[in-house]
Amino acid sequence: MVKQYLDLLTHILENGTRKDDRTGTGTVGVFGYQMRFDLQKGFPLLTTKKVFMRAITHELLWFINGDTNIKYLVENKVNIWNEWPYQNFIEKNNLNEIYPKYSIEWKARMKEYVEQIKSDPIFAERFGDVGPVYGKQWRDFNGIDQLKNVVEQIKNDPNSRRMIVCAWNPSQISSMLLPPCHCLFQFNVANGKLSCQLYQRSCDVFLGVPFNIASYALLTMMVARATGLEPGDFVWTGGDVHLYLNHLDQVQEQLGRHPRQLPKLLMNPSKTDLFNFTFDDIKLEDYEPHPAIKAPISV
Repeated sequence: MVKQYLDLLTHILENGTRKDDRTGTGTVGVFGYQMRFDLQKGFPLLTTKKVFMRAITHELLWFINGDTNIKYLVENKVNIWNEWPYQNFIEKNNLNEIYPKYSIEWKARMKEYVEQIKSDPIFAERFGDVGPVYGKQWRDFNGIDQLKNVVEQIKNDPNSRRMIVCAWNPSQISSMLLPPCHCLFQFNVANGKLSCQLYQRSCDVFLGVPFNIASYALLTMMVARATGLEPGDFVWTGGDVHLYLNHLDQVQEQLGRHPRQLPKLLMNPSKTDLFNFTFDDIKLEDYEPHPAIKAPISV
């Protein structure tokens, strides 16, 4: 897994095109790329830098439950979604001049915002929601529970080519604080194994992609357990595959590190219902990565 990812970093650096982007940061990237990971050979979690598996697990459970409010995440010390609803809070309350984006004052006020999300349910309800993103679409796409339906399809019609979950709902994009980057995934059953392919329209390769690969590999393993199958392959397909220009030093640092053995992912053997998994049912074993490499998020 790690070699494939490092090859992608090198491919972008050698063949990418520089572009301006929505965030104002600028990127270098390519259009179209694919990687395949055999889940029987280890859990595809990056080892050339530490990846926050706690956040991956909690976020996936958040999606599966159809939740869109960051209250659950911040209560579990997962802060990866904070900046979007926080900036929305700033703008809705006309606080832009007092708290310019990314200023010291902005960062200090965000800590207060997160504490208020945790402690004040009314505030959290008003200002903690990110709109009808991922989990909402998985569980309620215009009234359709796609995730529940696809589990039943896998069980009852495993040869179907229609086992798809789509997070890209054009009728609700304008209501989302961040339109889905990983926007469609499809399952396939062959030889008693469940495989999954993800299409990701926009791919932050340094920060997002390692996280996304692990998240959907975990989802594949959970759905396989729920349908009585063995995990097969996870196939990651990217559209706009890019590195932010303020991540290039971190990329070079990572390319200088040697990959280590992939960890193992263990699940509570008594759990067979996708919708009843909890955080404590999922364990990572033998994960010994290089240290984390910090990089800014572009909002």
